[in-house]
Amino acid sequence: MPENNVLTVGKLGESGLLSRILPRLRGAKPLLGPGDDAALIAAPDGKFVITVDTLVENQDFRLHWPSGFETSGFDVGWKSAAQNLSDINAMGAIATSAVISLTLPHHTPVSWVEDLAEGFSAAMRELGAGYCAIGGGDLGQGAELSITAALTGTLATDRPILRSGAKAGDVVAVCGVLGVAAAGLALLDSTVSHLEWSEAERVLVFGQRCPSPPLELGPEAARAGATAMMDLSDGLLKDGRRLAMASGVDIDFQVSTLARDLQRLSPAAQRLGTDPLDWVLGGGEDHGLLATFSSAEELPEGFRVVGIVLEAGDAARERKISVDGVIPGSAEGFDHFAG
Repeated sequence: MPENNVLTVGKLGESGLLSRILPRLRGAKPLLGPGDDAALIAAPDGKFVITVDTLVENQDFRLHWPSGFETSGFDVGWKSAAQNLSDINAMGAIATSAVISLTLPHHTPVSWVEDLAEGFSAAMRELGAGYCAIGGGDLGQGAELSITAALTGTLATDRPILRSGAKAGDVVAVCGVLGVAAAGLALLDSTVSHLEWSEAERVLVFGQRCPSPPLELGPEAARAGATAMMDLSDGLLKDGRRLAMASGVDIDFQVSTLARDLQRLSPAAQRLGTDPLDWVLGGGEDHGLLATFSSAEELPEGFRVVGIVLEAGDAARERKISVDGVIPGSAEGFDHFAG
């Protein structure tokens, strides 16, 4: 609970809080908004893609971690923007507008909410989506903090890139890091004090707090002819299975292609007594891209091959995901409703 002399949202009220937030939500200007009942956004080609994501306190983030680290409003705002931008990116699209809904306990410090707005705007700007207009949103009171953002986007080509286009013989490729956010989460949730983290471990924690989806590469993959693509948010195995099921194929990942990911994570894994391969295969929230291409020669710079698409032998069975030909029994990825 904040001290009595801290300005909270309950003391300031809705109108006062809006006057603090809106100047900090900086982006391209919508045709209309914020300030009216709804925003007016241009749709240049007559159609748009849309996504929505929610971050909830004690489900998607903690304000106070066992490691002693405290989550800032900036981090939560950044992450909200990043995960939505990644979904737009995975369709081969470019973000054009955003609306934000906040649920806040009455004792939430106003400074924390101001930082959240700064973080959301900073992510838009620094990740390369400064052209995305922030059209407004909604404020409400609740028992726990939550932020919901909905983004629209316009396609970079004449078609969206779906999960359902992979075919046998395609290569499976990723761009971005693997396992970093999962390693960062493990450090945050450990009893190892954040004051003891090495610089390399702090980089991993930063990857959990403020992921950096490669926004320029979604449209580039679309232009290069990606046959299927999706956001890597719930782990390589789980998201790989989703892509395989949508496409009616099997996928085999190769551990040899993951050497640099494992090397990056090894020191933190040794400290915490964990196999870094579990983070690489099962860790979510890195928000890179998982895509398939007809051949390795088609890969845009920034993508790397990590596997191959195989013919599904039996159309009636669940699609098979394997690692070096072996079906893994663990590292199943993130599930909002597990445990």
